[in-house]
Amino acid sequence: QVQLVESGGGLVQAGGSLRLSCRASQTSTTINAMGWYRQAPGKERELVAMITTAGATNYADSVKGRFTISGDNAKNTVNLQMNSLKPEDTGIYFCTAWIAMYGRNYWGEGTLVTVSS
Repeated sequence: QVQLVESGGGLVQAGGSLRLSCRASQTSTTINAMGWYRQAPGKERELVAMITTAGATNYADSVKGRFTISGDNAKNTVNLQMNSLKPEDTGIYFCTAWIAMYGRNYWGEGTLVTVSS
């Protein structure tokens, strides 16, 4: 079982920055990718950004150029630097880890990001 612990959410004004961090508990099984999804009120959960252990990244179009994802394979951590935040970035941000051997994602409990206008 993989446990994910997020930190770094909060309240920020539009145009500001936040940094989210997530750490996965130690596991003997290789984590193949980590990243972030978000869910706004009344909306479905959506991809924000993912990074593989090889360093390949994938971003939602809405955050390209503003958000940067980075990871540390040795520490099983992933960070999301969010700049130029907009009110529409508001939501609960969930850390996720993909383990190909198990064919599933593991999820953190989420951290709230609120961007005021």
